[in-house]
Amino acid sequence: MNKEVEVQNLGKKDYKETWDYQEQLFQETLDLKIRNRRENANEPTQNYLLFVEHPHVYTLGKSGDVSHLLVSEEDLKKKNATFYKINRGGDITYHGPGQIVGYPILDLDNFFTDIHKYLRLLEEMVILTLAEYGLKAERSNGETGVWLDVGTPFARKICAMGVRASRWVTMHGFALNVNADLGYFDHIVPCGIQDKAVTSLHVELGKTEVNMQEIQEKLLKHFANLFEAELI
Repeated sequence: MNKEVEVQNLGKKDYKETWDYQEQLFQETLDLKIRNRRENANEPTQNYLLFVEHPHVYTLGKSGDVSHLLVSEEDLKKKNATFYKINRGGDITYHGPGQIVGYPILDLDNFFTDIHKYLRLLEEMVILTLAEYGLKAERSNGETGVWLDVGTPFARKICAMGVRASRWVTMHGFALNVNADLGYFDHIVPCGIQDKAVTSLHVELGKTEVNMQEIQEKLLKHFANLFEAELI
Protein backbone atom coordinates (compact mmCIF):
# COMPACT_ATOMS: atom_id res chain seq x y z
CA MET A 1 0.00 0.00 0.00
CA ASN A 2 1.42 3.35 -1.11
CA LYS A 3 0.40 6.09 1.33
CA GLU A 4 2.50 8.77 -0.33
CA VAL A 5 0.40 11.63 -1.72
CA GLU A 6 1.95 14.04 -4.19
CA VAL A 7 0.67 17.56 -3.51
CA GLN A 8 0.48 19.82 -6.55
CA ASN A 9 -0.45 23.49 -6.29
CA LEU A 10 -1.79 24.46 -9.71
CA GLY A 11 -2.38 28.11 -8.81
CA LYS A 12 -5.08 29.87 -10.87
CA LYS A 13 -6.21 27.51 -13.63
CA ASP A 14 -9.12 27.16 -16.05
CA TYR A 15 -11.73 24.62 -14.93
CA LYS A 16 -11.75 22.57 -18.15
CA GLU A 17 -7.92 22.36 -18.25
CA THR A 18 -7.90 21.16 -14.65
CA TRP A 19 -10.70 18.66 -15.28
CA ASP A 20 -8.76 17.23 -18.25
CA TYR A 21 -5.64 16.95 -16.07
CA GLN A 22 -7.62 15.18 -13.34
CA GLU A 23 -9.02 12.75 -15.91
CA GLN A 24 -5.49 12.02 -17.14
CA LEU A 25 -4.18 11.16 -13.65
CA PHE A 26 -7.38 9.26 -12.82
CA GLN A 27 -7.16 7.17 -16.01
CA GLU A 28 -3.45 6.43 -15.55
CA THR A 29 -4.20 5.03 -12.09
CA LEU A 30 -7.15 2.98 -13.37
CA ASP A 31 -5.08 1.61 -16.25
CA LEU A 32 -2.31 0.55 -13.86
CA LYS A 33 -4.78 -1.22 -11.57
CA ILE A 34 -6.30 -3.09 -14.51
CA ARG A 35 -2.82 -4.04 -15.79
CA ASN A 36 -1.75 -5.22 -12.34
CA ARG A 37 -4.79 -7.46 -12.13
CA ARG A 38 -4.37 -8.82 -15.65
CA GLU A 39 -0.66 -9.54 -15.24
CA ASN A 40 -0.89 -10.58 -11.58
CA ALA A 41 1.57 -7.75 -10.82
CA ASN A 42 1.84 -5.40 -7.88
CA GLU A 43 3.19 -2.10 -9.23
CA PRO A 44 2.19 0.61 -6.72
CA THR A 45 -0.40 3.20 -7.77
CA GLN A 46 0.20 6.92 -7.24
CA ASN A 47 -1.90 9.32 -5.15
CA TYR A 48 -2.31 13.04 -5.77
CA LEU A 49 -3.87 16.05 -4.08
CA LEU A 50 -4.33 18.99 -6.45
CA PHE A 51 -4.99 22.50 -5.12
CA VAL A 52 -6.35 25.08 -7.54
CA GLU A 53 -8.22 28.38 -7.76
CA HIS A 54 -10.62 28.62 -10.71
CA PRO A 55 -12.02 31.59 -12.64
CA HIS A 56 -15.80 31.98 -12.19
CA VAL A 57 -17.46 28.70 -13.21
CA TYR A 58 -20.63 26.73 -12.46
CA THR A 59 -20.54 22.93 -12.60
CA LEU A 60 -23.49 20.52 -12.59
CA GLY A 61 -23.11 16.96 -11.30
CA LYS A 62 -24.51 13.99 -13.19
CA SER A 63 -27.58 13.75 -10.95
CA GLY A 64 -28.12 17.51 -10.92
CA ASP A 65 -31.00 19.57 -12.29
CA VAL A 66 -30.01 22.17 -14.90
CA SER A 67 -32.92 24.38 -13.74
CA HIS A 68 -30.83 25.07 -10.62
CA LEU A 69 -28.73 27.38 -12.82
CA LEU A 70 -30.79 30.56 -12.62
CA VAL A 71 -29.13 32.64 -15.36
CA SER A 72 -28.94 32.39 -19.14
CA GLU A 73 -25.84 31.70 -21.23
CA GLU A 74 -25.82 35.38 -22.16
CA ASP A 75 -25.85 36.42 -18.50
CA LEU A 76 -23.01 33.99 -17.80
CA LYS A 77 -20.86 35.73 -20.40
CA LYS A 78 -21.62 39.12 -18.85
CA LYS A 79 -20.45 37.79 -15.51
CA ASN A 80 -17.29 36.28 -17.06
CA ALA A 81 -18.48 32.85 -15.92
CA THR A 82 -18.60 29.46 -17.65
CA PHE A 83 -20.79 26.38 -17.16
CA TYR A 84 -20.00 22.67 -17.42
CA LYS A 85 -21.97 19.45 -16.93
CA ILE A 86 -19.52 17.06 -15.31
CA ASN A 87 -19.19 13.48 -14.07
CA ARG A 88 -19.08 13.92 -10.29
CA GLY A 89 -21.88 13.28 -7.84
CA GLY A 90 -23.99 16.10 -6.49
CA ASP A 91 -25.93 18.95 -8.04
CA ILE A 92 -24.80 22.44 -9.09
CA THR A 93 -22.03 24.41 -7.45
CA TYR A 94 -19.88 27.47 -8.05
CA HIS A 95 -16.10 27.81 -8.16
CA GLY A 96 -14.23 31.08 -8.35
CA PRO A 97 -11.47 33.35 -7.06
CA GLY A 98 -11.03 33.29 -3.30
CA GLN A 99 -11.99 29.64 -3.06
CA ILE A 100 -9.61 26.77 -2.26
CA VAL A 101 -10.54 23.82 -4.46
CA GLY A 102 -8.96 20.47 -3.66
CA TYR A 103 -8.99 17.44 -5.93
CA PRO A 104 -7.69 14.27 -4.24
CA ILE A 105 -6.94 11.62 -6.85
CA LEU A 106 -6.38 8.70 -4.51
CA ASP A 107 -6.35 4.96 -4.94
CA LEU A 108 -8.38 4.10 -1.85
CA ASP A 109 -6.94 0.58 -1.99
CA ASN A 110 -3.89 2.33 -0.49
CA PHE A 111 -5.94 3.64 2.44
CA PHE A 112 -9.39 2.07 3.00
CA THR A 113 -12.13 0.97 0.62
CA ASP A 114 -15.05 2.98 1.94
CA ILE A 115 -16.44 5.98 0.00
CA HIS A 116 -18.63 7.05 2.93
CA LYS A 117 -15.60 7.15 5.21
CA TYR A 118 -13.63 9.01 2.51
CA LEU A 119 -16.23 11.80 2.35
CA ARG A 120 -16.51 12.01 6.14
CA LEU A 121 -12.71 12.39 6.45
CA LEU A 122 -12.66 15.17 3.85
CA GLU A 123 -15.38 16.93 5.86
CA GLU A 124 -13.42 16.35 9.08
CA MET A 125 -10.30 17.90 7.49
CA VAL A 126 -12.28 21.11 6.85
CA ILE A 127 -14.02 21.03 10.26
CA LEU A 128 -10.66 20.77 12.06
CA THR A 129 -9.18 23.55 9.92
CA LEU A 130 -12.05 25.93 10.68
CA ALA A 131 -11.85 25.06 14.38
CA GLU A 132 -8.38 26.64 14.37
CA TYR A 133 -10.15 29.94 13.60
CA GLY A 134 -12.65 29.52 16.40
CA LEU A 135 -15.50 28.34 14.17
CA LYS A 136 -17.73 25.42 15.10
CA ALA A 137 -18.29 23.80 11.72
CA GLU A 138 -20.20 20.55 11.37
CA ARG A 139 -21.99 18.14 9.07
CA SER A 140 -25.65 18.52 8.15
CA ASN A 141 -27.57 15.25 8.17
CA GLY A 142 -28.14 14.03 4.61
CA GLU A 143 -26.27 16.96 3.05
CA THR A 144 -22.62 16.39 2.08
CA GLY A 145 -20.25 19.24 2.88
CA VAL A 146 -19.43 21.45 5.84
CA TRP A 147 -21.86 23.86 7.46
CA LEU A 148 -22.20 26.42 10.25
CA ASP A 149 -25.17 26.75 12.63
CA VAL A 150 -26.73 23.48 11.53
CA GLY A 151 -30.31 23.01 12.73
CA THR A 152 -30.99 26.74 13.04
CA PRO A 153 -32.61 29.26 10.65
CA PHE A 154 -29.07 30.59 10.09
CA ALA A 155 -27.56 27.36 8.69
CA ARG A 156 -25.05 28.16 5.96
CA LYS A 157 -22.65 26.13 3.88
CA ILE A 158 -18.96 27.01 3.78
CA CYS A 159 -17.55 23.98 1.93
CA ALA A 160 -19.13 21.99 -0.90
CA MET A 161 -18.11 18.45 -1.89
CA GLY A 162 -18.72 16.17 -4.84
CA VAL A 163 -16.64 13.18 -5.89
CA ARG A 164 -16.43 10.46 -8.49
CA ALA A 165 -14.90 7.03 -7.87
CA SER A 166 -14.19 3.98 -10.01
CA ARG A 167 -12.35 0.86 -8.86
CA TRP A 168 -11.70 2.79 -5.63
CA VAL A 169 -9.89 5.62 -7.48
CA THR A 170 -11.28 9.09 -6.66
CA MET A 171 -11.45 12.41 -8.45
CA HIS A 172 -13.16 15.81 -8.02
CA GLY A 173 -13.33 16.83 -4.35
CA PHE A 174 -14.05 19.88 -2.19
CA ALA A 175 -14.39 23.65 -2.51
CA LEU A 176 -13.84 25.78 0.60
CA ASN A 177 -14.98 29.40 0.50
CA VAL A 178 -12.15 31.48 1.96
CA ASN A 179 -12.40 34.90 0.28
CA ALA A 180 -15.21 34.04 -2.15
CA ASP A 181 -17.53 36.58 -3.80
CA LEU A 182 -20.81 35.22 -2.44
CA GLY A 183 -22.85 37.17 -4.99
CA TYR A 184 -22.09 34.48 -7.55
CA PHE A 185 -24.06 31.95 -5.49
CA ASP A 186 -27.21 34.05 -6.06
CA HIS A 187 -27.35 32.71 -9.63
CA ILE A 188 -27.81 29.05 -8.61
CA VAL A 189 -29.66 26.84 -6.16
CA PRO A 190 -26.41 25.71 -4.44
CA CYS A 191 -26.12 21.92 -4.42
CA GLY A 192 -29.84 21.81 -5.26
CA ILE A 193 -30.73 22.77 -1.68
CA GLN A 194 -33.42 25.45 -1.44
CA ASP A 195 -33.50 28.11 1.29
CA LYS A 196 -29.98 27.48 2.63
CA ALA A 197 -27.38 30.21 2.64
CA VAL A 198 -23.69 30.01 1.79
CA THR A 199 -20.85 31.81 3.51
CA SER A 200 -17.10 32.40 3.27
CA LEU A 201 -14.39 32.35 5.92
CA HIS A 202 -13.53 36.03 5.49
CA VAL A 203 -17.16 36.95 6.18
CA GLU A 204 -17.32 34.73 9.27
CA LEU A 205 -14.10 36.23 10.64
CA GLY A 206 -15.06 39.81 9.73
CA LYS A 207 -11.91 40.24 7.65
CA THR A 208 -11.32 41.78 4.23
CA GLU A 209 -9.12 38.85 3.30
CA VAL A 210 -7.83 35.62 4.82
CA ASN A 211 -4.42 34.17 3.93
CA MET A 212 -5.16 31.36 1.46
CA GLN A 213 -1.72 29.77 1.80
CA GLU A 214 -2.17 29.50 5.57
CA ILE A 215 -5.53 27.73 5.10
CA GLN A 216 -4.02 25.34 2.56
CA GLU A 217 -1.22 24.41 4.96
CA LYS A 218 -3.73 23.66 7.72
CA LEU A 219 -5.85 21.54 5.36
CA LEU A 220 -2.75 19.56 4.39
CA LYS A 221 -1.79 18.99 8.03
CA HIS A 222 -5.21 17.57 8.86
CA PHE A 223 -5.42 15.59 5.61
CA ALA A 224 -2.09 13.88 6.36
CA ASN A 225 -3.19 13.00 9.90
CA LEU A 226 -6.66 11.74 9.00
CA PHE A 227 -5.54 9.66 6.02
CA GLU A 228 -2.23 8.62 7.66
CA ALA A 229 -0.62 9.86 4.47
CA GLU A 230 2.93 10.93 3.70
CA LEU A 231 2.82 14.17 1.71
CA ILE A 232 5.47 14.62 -0.95
